[in-house]
Amino acid sequence: MNAAIDHSSHRHAVVPPRNPERFARSHLTSLPKGELVRTHDGRELRLRDIEPGDVAALKRQFARLSPEDIRRRFLHSMSELPDSMAQRLCRIDPAVESAFVLVDETVTPAEIRGVGRIYVDEAADSAEFSVLVEHDWARVGLGVLLMQRLVADCRRRGLHEIWGYVLLENRPMLHLCKDVGFTRRLLPDEPGTTQISLRL
Repeated sequence: MNAAIDHSSHRHAVVPPRNPERFARSHLTSLPKGELVRTHDGRELRLRDIEPGDVAALKRQFARLSPEDIRRRFLHSMSELPDSMAQRLCRIDPAVESAFVLVDETVTPAEIRGVGRIYVDEAADSAEFSVLVEHDWARVGLGVLLMQRLVADCRRRGLHEIWGYVLLENRPMLHLCKDVGFTRRLLPDEPGTTQISLRL
């Protein structure tokens, strides 16, 4: 996502949530560093761009993930998030990348509960996405919210497609993407993995 994202343009979701009651719209408020969002069960997070100072929080989030969560996000097993990789994930190139984080500010230090990002392929006029939400914060609409922002950012960039690789066992992500209009294509050379895409 762009370094100079206009958050005011995000007040109206481009892709409607699967269930409009998942978020109380009255609690979606534009702030200098993002938006406050509240889940339907009353928990509050701040949605904002990722920052270089998020390295430690990103590594703490990784440490809380289950092996299954890690494999679903990175498509392979990883025992830790190396500091060099965490630094790279938090220092994006806004010309070809965007990343949003959902930050829990009710704890000290503040913790990242969800991350959504895109990598732009300028030659193909498309972007690859990834979305990760911690297990304890899943199924309350946060994945949908992150996907809304990613799709909106791709449209703002004028891209014609957003796509990603998803393990077939990752049913929650497949259901989420189906609900917002993505189509699936099996990959013969990579059993257990499907490519999903949405024309913009």
